[in-house]
Amino acid sequence: MDILISGGAGFIGSQLALKLIALGHHVTVLDSLSSQVHGSDAETDSYLFGQIRDHVTFVQGDVTSRTDWEQCLQGKDAVVHLAAETGTGQSMYQIARYTETNVGGTALLLDVLTNWSERTVKKVVLASSRAVYGEGKYLTADGRAVYPLSRSKLQLDRGEFEVSLDGVSGPLTRVATDEAAKLHPTSVYGLTKLQQEQLITMVCETIGIKPVILRYQNVYGPGQSLLNPYTGILSIFSTLIRRGREINIFEDGQESRDFVYIDDVVDATILALTKPSTDNHHILNVGSGVATSVQVVAETLMKYFDREVPLNISGNYRLGDIRHNVADITRAAKLGFAPKVTFEQGIKRFVEWVEGQQDRENGFEQSLNEMAERGLFK
Repeated sequence: MDILISGGAGFIGSQLALKLIALGHHVTVLDSLSSQVHGSDAETDSYLFGQIRDHVTFVQGDVTSRTDWEQCLQGKDAVVHLAAETGTGQSMYQIARYTETNVGGTALLLDVLTNWSERTVKKVVLASSRAVYGEGKYLTADGRAVYPLSRSKLQLDRGEFEVSLDGVSGPLTRVATDEAAKLHPTSVYGLTKLQQEQLITMVCETIGIKPVILRYQNVYGPGQSLLNPYTGILSIFSTLIRRGREINIFEDGQESRDFVYIDDVVDATILALTKPSTDNHHILNVGSGVATSVQVVAETLMKYFDREVPLNISGNYRLGDIRHNVADITRAAKLGFAPKVTFEQGIKRFVEWVEGQQDRENGFEQSLNEMAERGLFK
């Protein structure tokens, strides 16, 4: 196939492009080479761009440009739409930027496809996010499935980090979140991903293009940006460990996420792109199906770096963060997806890669200051 990957110089996109090429496909990449991800000079600073530069047809452009979309879509069989602003916390105060890129860029893609008489695209795969769920699925003591709303500032100020539900007594039990779960994002980022999903599903089905929505969990592994302070606790914690500095673990350290290794995510995306069977299940969770707490993340990283640093479980929090989410991957498994890399294996590979990278400032403290100034971090 002739495939366009928007955001194809990013973490997932670059690895996806290389594997598609190895499988015999032709890949065009549209990417803005954002300095937040690639550094001030992508030609010299970006590990990711260096990986794909000589292997794809590369267009430096922007998803908010009609001209760039029209240039890249000519003759394409499929589109993998990865390009997006991705920082949950940052999205809460750069609202226009996130909406323009994520929602506006997706709308423009669909506008071009809808109005183009020479359209050849047959499938669009959207990289969505577990953020569309907000808080995940829980069970009450009597076995009812419930979907709690986001935690209030008052609740977090009191150090009450576990979710609760008005009118329900007793603790709630976290369970895996399936694709039929309630969608109620707790951040602007999550809201823009949900709007992307709705646009892709509605418009593609109307104009005869097959849509596939992949709700990625927390993707990690070699190649993820070590410069971007707004995404990826693995990168942030790794920088602190390498410098022998204290790790500030928010809340009580027991908040959990579903960490899924980059190779497994690439395999799932290729499955969605190439298998006709995904047409009947066009929304799929892509995760490991295993919940891992933030404290365990920090401890596992220190184990494989073979370095101990102080862990400060501070009670700090960010508004817009969720408490728990782990994916139910039953639907994807029925289509042939099976994550192969355990968290321990993945962290070991990630740390080995990080040790070979230049240690550079990632601006994490500045990002927290930006949120604190707006009352979003405490």
